Amino acid sequence: MPRDWEAYYRVLTGPDAPAFVVRAYAGLLPAGPVLDLAGGAGRNAFFLAEGGRRVVLLERSLEALRRVRARAARLGLPVYALYQDLEGEEPLPPGPFAGAVMSYFVHRPLFSRVHGVLQSGGLLLIEGFSRREALRRGREKSPRYWEAGELARPALGFELVAFGEGRIALAERSWAVWRRL
Repeated sequence: MPRDWEAYYRVLTGPDAPAFVVRAYAGLLPAGPVLDLAGGAGRNAFFLAEGGRRVVLLERSLEALRRVRARAARLGLPVYALYQDLEGEEPLPPGPFAGAVMSYFVHRPLFSRVHGVLQSGGLLLIEGFSRREALRRGREKSPRYWEAGELARPALGFELVAFGEGRIALAERSWAVWRRL
């Protein structure tokens, strides 16, 4: 059953730290704007914007979008929050983007669409819970977890820059950096 994201974002307190892969690899992003996919309340987007990036955040929760827009206006940061259900077929905003972030959102068909808006050499930063975490949580059959080694095998049109799996902050996670060919 899907989580009630509107309720989640209504009670969310304080900004979260950005994902590990964003903190560790943002410095490798080529110059240019970044696309934050299913960016939620903007933890990755604001980290990138504070580092001088223009960020387009896509999200389907109206409450999360409201929060991101208010925070961006208050801080004067170039974070542009747009409504989009990324599990639908709607095209992504036109690029080219220097990078994209796919943090704790697993929708494998999105890879080809992201490839189409990344500039050549642009990076896709991916992080999420692994299948080991799904087993620990009793969610063996959920498709919303990365399989062991899955992120070490980039989708068509990408090459692997970095990859890891293991425990980060008390949960089993997978992360990768892919470069668009």
